[in-house]
Amino acid sequence: MQRILIVEDDRELNQGISYSLKKEGYAISAAHSLKEARERFSEGQADLILLDVNLPDGEGFEFCEWVKKKNDIPVLFLTARDLEEDMLKGYELGADDYVTKPFSMNVLQKKIAVILKRTEGINRSVFEDGFLKIDFDRSRVEVQGRECTVTPTEFRMLRLFIENAGQLLTYSVLLERLWDSGGQFVDKHTLAVNINRLRGKIEDEKHKYISNVYGMGYQWLR
Repeated sequence: MQRILIVEDDRELNQGISYSLKKEGYAISAAHSLKEARERFSEGQADLILLDVNLPDGEGFEFCEWVKKKNDIPVLFLTARDLEEDMLKGYELGADDYVTKPFSMNVLQKKIAVILKRTEGINRSVFEDGFLKIDFDRSRVEVQGRECTVTPTEFRMLRLFIENAGQLLTYSVLLERLWDSGGQFVDKHTLAVNINRLRGKIEDEKHKYISNVYGMGYQWLR
C-alpha cells in the first residue's frame, strides 16, 4: 500500500483530502505544521508528500528542502499562492508538481497517480532475506511481511550494521557514529539497551542478526 503524507494546516481540508485518498486505497499520515511533518516523516517515510506552502511555524519550502536532503521522495505542493516566483522556487527545490487552491479532487488524484506511477519503478536500496526487509530509501522495516516500527536511532543502527556487515564495530565507533557531538553523553550501557531493544524487534529464535563480541563491540552476522 502506497503511503502519502499530507502536510496542511487547514484541518478541514486535510481531513477531506485524507478521506478521499483513503477511498482510493492509499495509506495516509497527516500533519498540520512543520514540526508535526518532521515527526510523521521520521515515524515512517512516505511514497509521496502533499505539502502546503503556508504553515503555522514556517514555509513548506523549508520542509521540502529538508526532505530532499534525506531522500528524493516526490513532493506535490498545495497552496493558495499562485505567484510564478513561488512555483519556480518549488520546482527548484525538487517539487514534482504544484497545485493551487481551490483545486479539483479528481485532478489532484490524477496527478498523484501519475507521480507515483513514474517513481514506483525506481531502484531502492533494500536489504531482504525472506524474514527481515529494510528499505533504506523509505526508512521502512518489515518483519515477516509486517511493518515494524523502529526509532530513528534504531534505523541508523541498522544502516550502520548492514553497511559494515561481518565487521566488528567497536563500542567507541558505534557511540561516535550513532550519537553526534551535540553535548549528549551516551555510554555503553545506553548503547546496549538500544541494541537489545532493536534485537527484540527484528530477531526471533531462528533469525539472529546482531552479535555481541564481549568486551569489544557488536557485529552484523548476515
